[in-house]
Amino acid sequence: MYDITSVGELLIDFTPAGVNDQGMELYSCNPGGAPANVLAMAAILGGKTAFIGKVGNDFFGSFLKQSVQKNGIDTEGLIKSEEAPTTLAFVHLDASGDRSFNFYRNPGADVMLTGNEKFCSLIDHCRIFHFGSVSLTSEPSRSATVFAVKYAREKNKIVSFDPNYREPLWKNGNDATKEILRVLPFVDILKVSEEEMQMLTSQSILKKGAEILSSYGPKIILISLGAKGAFYFAPKACGIVPTYDVKTIDTNGAGDAFLGAFLYQMCNKNREELQCLPQKELDDVIDFANAAGSLTTTGKGAVPSMPDFSAIEFCRKNNPHII
Repeated sequence: MYDITSVGELLIDFTPAGVNDQGMELYSCNPGGAPANVLAMAAILGGKTAFIGKVGNDFFGSFLKQSVQKNGIDTEGLIKSEEAPTTLAFVHLDASGDRSFNFYRNPGADVMLTGNEKFCSLIDHCRIFHFGSVSLTSEPSRSATVFAVKYAREKNKIVSFDPNYREPLWKNGNDATKEILRVLPFVDILKVSEEEMQMLTSQSILKKGAEILSSYGPKIILISLGAKGAFYFAPKACGIVPTYDVKTIDTNGAGDAFLGAFLYQMCNKNREELQCLPQKELDDVIDFANAAGSLTTTGKGAVPSMPDFSAIEFCRKNNPHII
């Protein structure tokens, strides 16, 4: 039995790695893709995970397969495409460590996943099914993702969704909003950034935005607030949990680490239990997830910077919260 199975993109993140002797910027080749990053965090913590998706039958595809296997993620559902190369993303960091992306995908192998691929057994044998919206940007992966999400709901799995909105990959914001909102009725746990909440609800007030998102169906809404921590909205409680004061270098993957740590703590729950989680438990789980996200920002690259269980607990005991 898998704790978490995810479907979506697995790609190369080229992250800044200093400059050469001529002052030209260097980039480091890292595994990337939010659904795979979420699995990596859960696997580092001891969870059993499986990934469904496509990479190119090329050097980068082989590198990614080896990387996710090294991180303890089952790759039975990872297919090599002969139709398109592995998608590449170049990550750019500003002075504060916040990142932006340039994608090279026209198309990329990640959007070539179809509903004909044999991946239902990986959903049958999981506790939580997770997906993002990057695989909703194009066909055939859009239809394959929606099929997988509906199948997971039919099997009464906990369904987790992080839109992880990447503007360059969508035709426009309206198209993104439409596709994201139409899958929310099948979702139990929804994680969005504050900007994504505003895009989807036209609301700037956290509780009002969360209430709107909850009305579509999700039981637990998580809104990441960067250095301000995370807001949550659930049937029995809501509130803000502050994050930890660390030296941030690179924010890439922080939200994925946060969600991976949160889902790891939810693996022993069922869909019904999600509706009655008490505030004390939610505060503790989100504090744990905040520590995971914070520590991920202290190194370069997403997965290489993700902390293990002992590092998270050390942070919780020794690092101050940002007030």
